[in-house]
Amino acid sequence: MNIPLAERIRPKSLNDYLSQTHLIGDEGSITQQLKSGVFSSMIFWGPPGTGKTTLANIIANQSDRPFYALSAIDSGVAAVREVIEKAKKSDTLFSNKNPILFIDEIHRFSKSQQDSLLGAVEKGLVTLIGATTENPSFEVIPALLSRCQVYVLKPFSRKDLEDLLKRAIKKDEILSKKKITLKETEAIIRLSGGDARKLLNILELVVLSEEKDKVIVTNEMVQKKVQKNTVLYDKTGEQHYDIISAFIKSIRGSDPNAAVYWLARMIEGGEDLKFIARRLLILASEDIGNANPTALVLANNTFQAVSAIGYPESRIILSQCVIYLATSPKSNASYKAIGKAQTMVKQTGDLSVPLDLRNAPTKLMKELDYGKEYQYAHDYEGNFVTHEFLPEEIKGTAFYEPGNNSRENSIKLYLKSLWKEKYDY
Repeated sequence: MNIPLAERIRPKSLNDYLSQTHLIGDEGSITQQLKSGVFSSMIFWGPPGTGKTTLANIIANQSDRPFYALSAIDSGVAAVREVIEKAKKSDTLFSNKNPILFIDEIHRFSKSQQDSLLGAVEKGLVTLIGATTENPSFEVIPALLSRCQVYVLKPFSRKDLEDLLKRAIKKDEILSKKKITLKETEAIIRLSGGDARKLLNILELVVLSEEKDKVIVTNEMVQKKVQKNTVLYDKTGEQHYDIISAFIKSIRGSDPNAAVYWLARMIEGGEDLKFIARRLLILASEDIGNANPTALVLANNTFQAVSAIGYPESRIILSQCVIYLATSPKSNASYKAIGKAQTMVKQTGDLSVPLDLRNAPTKLMKELDYGKEYQYAHDYEGNFVTHEFLPEEIKGTAFYEPGNNSRENSIKLYLKSLWKEKYDY
C-alpha cells in the first residue's frame, strides 16, 4: 500500500512503454540496440515524468545486465567510485554485458563528479545512462558528452496521458478493485503538467480519498482535492514563470526582502540553481548595467561558484548576489541602446562602412583609400580626436542615453566634454 502508483505500474518491457516511438518503435535506436545487444553510453534529455528512469530500467532488464542507480542529488564521487569498483568485479564484465550505471539528474553533478566517470565509460567498465531535464550541451562536460549518445524524450501527448490513466485503472492491483469512471480528464492532465509520475500521483490521491468503491473522476472533483494536497510550485508550469517573474521584478524594484523570499520559494521548490544564476547574469547587465559594472562581475562569479559547488551551500552565494543586485543602482541604458541600434539596422539595412574606417591590409585597398583619412586617437592629446564613426546616412545618431545615476551621470559629463553638442549629451 505504501508503494506509489507510478512505481506499482512502472513498465517492465518496451511493449508496455507508452510514447517515445521515435526511440522504441520498430526502427527506433533503443529497439535496435536491444536487438543487437550492443549499447553505447547514452543521455536521456527530456521534461520530468517522461519515462527516463523507466526506459533505463527496461534496457537493463531486457539486456540482462547488472544495474546500478545513483541520484546526482545525494551521490558524490565516492559513490561513483564504489559502483565502478563493483563493476570491475562483475562476472559479466567480459561477456559483452557490462553493468549499466544509471545517474538520475546528471546535470546536478559538478565537473569533478562527472570527471570521475570518464575512465570507466571510456574503458567500457560501465555503460552510462544519464537522465537530465536540462540541456546536456550546457550541463555535461564535453569529454563525457562526446562519449555518449544524446536521446531526446518528448513530452507525453494528451492521448498518451489518457492511455496511462486507463491502464492504471485497469491493471493496478489496488485501483482495479474500484469502479472508476474517467468522466473528465482536463483538470488532472493540466495539473500534471505532462509529468506522468505526477499524473498518476494525482489519480491515486483522488481515487483513494473516496471511501466508496464507485468513483467518477470530474474536473471539479480533481481541483477540489488536489488544491488541498499538492505543493503549487511546478518547475515547468505556469507557477515557474510567475515566480521567476516576481523574483526578477523584485530585484529590479530594489527590494532585497521580496527578492530573497522568491529565491527561497524557488530553492524549496527544487528549481535548478544554475537556471537562477543565469537569470541573475542577464539581470545584472539588463537592469543594472553601467550604473554598477561590478554587478555583472559578481553575477558571473556567482554562476561559476554555483556550477562548482551545488546545493545546499550555493544557496548562500545566491542570496549574497541577489541582495547585492537588489541594492545596486539601476540602469537599462545598455539594454535600450542595443535595441535602438538593432531597430536602426533593420530599417536602414547594410550601410557601407566609411572608407576611413576600413581595414587596408593590401596594396590595392590602400590605393582605393581604405583607411586613408582615419585619425588614430592615441596620436592626439587626451587620446581623443573628433571623428565620425557612423555611416554617413545615420551620422550623429545617439543610441546610448546614460541613465540617471551617479556613475552614468559621470559618463554623460565625460561624453559631453568629448563630443560637445554632437550627441546632445
